[in-house]
Amino acid sequence: MSSTVSQVIPLPVGQLVTSLDNPSPPRGQTYSGQFVTLTPIDAAADAPELYAASHGDPLREQLWTYMTAGPFADQSAMQVWLEQCQTSTEPLFFTVTDLLAQCRVGIVSFLNIVPVQRRVELGNIWYAPEAQRTKVNTESIYLMLCESFDRLHYRRVEWKCDSLNARSRAAALRLGFQFEGIFRQHMVVRGRNRDTAWFAITDGEWPRVKGNLERWLYAGGEGLSLAALNRA
Repeated sequence: MSSTVSQVIPLPVGQLVTSLDNPSPPRGQTYSGQFVTLTPIDAAADAPELYAASHGDPLREQLWTYMTAGPFADQSAMQVWLEQCQTSTEPLFFTVTDLLAQCRVGIVSFLNIVPVQRRVELGNIWYAPEAQRTKVNTESIYLMLCESFDRLHYRRVEWKCDSLNARSRAAALRLGFQFEGIFRQHMVVRGRNRDTAWFAITDGEWPRVKGNLERWLYAGGEGLSLAALNRA
């Protein structure tokens, strides 16, 4: 009898990834730019200005629509929440200070931090109305991306938001994140369904995105459209 040996066809596999010794999480320290500083939350010191920045009229309180917390009944209630943020390392929260206005105008955080996979998300982001559409958001995200890619050598930084949050989705694209799709029925937030829009920047994309951000922020690019630069 004769036997037939089947030919084994190799299956496709992903590219090899250079290993990184002792990958670490983002640091809970002050990040300083030309227009903003990001500082670890100090609940007692930050509460008065952050409460005033995000409460007092419908426009300010609307910024909590897609957040998991807030608006708060009073400053004391917000301070209790900030105390929880202050002790949290995942998410790792920061207060955003507008250096021109010399006041606290919002919050950002690193979350879903997975050093072993060299992956992190930027989220829990909000700013006072007067800080929106200024360099505050752009430089805040720039500083966080520099920490993620340049110091930590992460491979991927994510941005996720409610799929109905048109402003957040537009901000992600403007800042250079690439849309990756919708996770349907991903979460229940405030008793309501949330379909989540996913965006990301990878380390291969970062040099181009970084150059566009620096051109717009620091090299006289104010008249340019950052969204158009990153689309290109």
